[in-house]
Amino acid sequence: MRKVLVTGASGGIGNRLRTLLKGVYPEVRWSDSRPLPSPSPDEIFVKADLTDLGEVERAVDGVDGIVHLGGHSIEGSWETILNANIIGCYNLFEAARRKRVKRVVFASSNHAVGFYPRHRKIGVDAQLRPDSRYGVSKAFGEALAALYAYKHGLRVTSLRIGNVADAPADKRRLSIWLDPRDLVQLIRIGLEHPDIRCEVFYGASDNDASFWDNGSAFRFGYRPVGNAEDHRAAALAAEAKLPPDPVGQWYVGGPFCSDEFDNGIAASPD
Repeated sequence: MRKVLVTGASGGIGNRLRTLLKGVYPEVRWSDSRPLPSPSPDEIFVKADLTDLGEVERAVDGVDGIVHLGGHSIEGSWETILNANIIGCYNLFEAARRKRVKRVVFASSNHAVGFYPRHRKIGVDAQLRPDSRYGVSKAFGEALAALYAYKHGLRVTSLRIGNVADAPADKRRLSIWLDPRDLVQLIRIGLEHPDIRCEVFYGASDNDASFWDNGSAFRFGYRPVGNAEDHRAAALAAEAKLPPDPVGQWYVGGPFCSDEFDNGIAASPD
């Protein structure tokens, strides 16, 4: 990888990567529909709206790999999710195919499998159970990644990201926390490992209370350095201040599951 594009560069994770990926690749190109906050003179920025295929093609032109963080990063209306996360995701993969990009790391989400109970540990082969329209869009993105890998030869890694932060903020995030340094490690595996074809990894650190079996990532050399247990006391103190949420506290997806919940399965045993 000599030239790498990062979409969604003005978002929370994108802003972190502006520091964490500095010097890792000879050229990193940043893209978003919004300007970069406080850009430095050496940063290369290409403005692009994901809903405009022509703009996306211009952004990806000439790069070897893409880290696709762009889109709407929380639950939203169907129109918002459709445009940003479904049409936008299609445009990204199609532009990558047209411009002969070698690899894509797609930022999927834990919300693609949010309706699994917290007591059940699942791997990447578990059936998709999205907990929101946002989660549905990430399931769509994983399916699209597989299509472009098997039909068009793109090498793709989908990262079901838990929560990227300096520390886990509550009990749920003790299980899904992703240390930013471990995110970089997963991205580099997706962009560089010679055996990547079409893979799904969980974006989580080495958390004792993890909801997920991340053996697929470990087989490709993932060795996380973060562990949420180092922050347990603070996370549980914050948890004690949260209002009761029986549905959200049962499922992996938390409040994404209880939001708009209407006569569903309040506590599935499996």
